[in-house]
Amino acid sequence: MPDPSLLLLIPAYNEERRIEPVLRDYARFFQEQYRGKFQLVVILNGCTDNTLGIVQRVTRDYASVSYLNFPGSIGKGGALIEGLKLAPFADFIGYTDADGATPPHAFLDLVRHLGAADCVIGSRWRHGAIIHQSQAGHRQLASRVFHLIVQLLFWLNIRDTQCGAKVMKREAVEKIHSYLRIADMAFDINLLVALHRAGFRILEVPTEWTDKIGSKVVLGRTSLTMLLSTVRVRLIYWPRLYKLLRPLRPLEGWIYGKLSAPPPLSESQVQSPKSRVE
Repeated sequence: MPDPSLLLLIPAYNEERRIEPVLRDYARFFQEQYRGKFQLVVILNGCTDNTLGIVQRVTRDYASVSYLNFPGSIGKGGALIEGLKLAPFADFIGYTDADGATPPHAFLDLVRHLGAADCVIGSRWRHGAIIHQSQAGHRQLASRVFHLIVQLLFWLNIRDTQCGAKVMKREAVEKIHSYLRIADMAFDINLLVALHRAGFRILEVPTEWTDKIGSKVVLGRTSLTMLLSTVRVRLIYWPRLYKLLRPLRPLEGWIYGKLSAPPPLSESQVQSPKSRVE
């Protein structure tokens, strides 16, 4: 009996130096080890280097690899929101980072756990996680402070919301997609809160992970953007207060602009027609 069909999304911004071996490793591994239909879609987000050319080169060797190309900068979250519009074409839909921090066999382990939950997320902070190269100390500290803020705001009881390896069932994605508005790196919070509030079961399992050189994260600016977006997610679930604060939207947009971050999406943007897969 074949495995459920699997769609894997990889958002990419200027990843010409790192993405090719990651795509080839994933395509080769799942071709050999996965018994169901497997499709890997790279979502290019405002790339100004040769990431597109490299991805196109890989697609010539692996039919399972395709891409969406967005010339404008729509952010990691914006890229994943677009990619998740393809959910009707697969039973399971997941995403991972373009740097290969999560190896293919570790991602497959998450997929194998989906029988026990609606969403399975990798965790670097659960007992049993295998960490080959840890984050720098200051990034670990920022991660733990952010985790505390998220826990106080939402009580998700998830130790690692930001690990870039998650997989979900199609019905869960389709149910919560219209609630996904955060285009920056706090997208994961938006996703998990939407799943939690919709009553879907989230399972956090220890994973294998390696911190990679070349991170796009600018700690101070990224942390401030994620804090702002996390507060916005909380306000969405306080409808009366959210409406009262509507006059402040222009100020919010100005702040995101100053932080060089993609602003949250409107409802009409989230529900726009499906993009074409190249």
